[in-house]
Amino acid sequence: MPHTLLAPTSRTRSARPEDAAALAELSRPFACSGALRERPVALYATHAADFLLAEAPDGTVEGCVGLRVHPADAGEGRGPAGVVYNFCVAGPSQGSGVGVGLLRAALARARAQSLGALFTATTGGGGLFLRYGFAPTTVRLAPSRWVESLDPRRDARILARTV
Repeated sequence: MPHTLLAPTSRTRSARPEDAAALAELSRPFACSGALRERPVALYATHAADFLLAEAPDGTVEGCVGLRVHPADAGEGRGPAGVVYNFCVAGPSQGSGVGVGLLRAALARARAQSLGALFTATTGGGGLFLRYGFAPTTVRLAPSRWVESLDPRRDARILARTV
């Protein structure tokens, strides 16, 4: 019998300020484990436009990813870049294609915004990012304002890819 992949049943959409509580709730276990930074609900509401979310047919938020645009650093000779952050998928939805769908949507958004590169910081293995063309890089290539915001105690690995 041939092996077939099940299509994810969630849909990906842009987040709205009223999704802030659901985004915070989804992210909480990852923040508690140290995989994500703790962010207050108000921050999710303020930056809702950064987020894409995966929503189950019943309206449950199954995953989210933020994409923040950073303008070109003056004097660096590079164009605007994006930072992928707060990427998480609820435990029961992991391995079902939700994360892949979110990453693909973030890459499409980055292309639509004519970003030259995407960066992310991960404290985990970064397997999904690596499968989608991200590779380890140095902080000197990343947007300086983002680099300044990183917590060195987290010992995160910086990954990047061209868009």
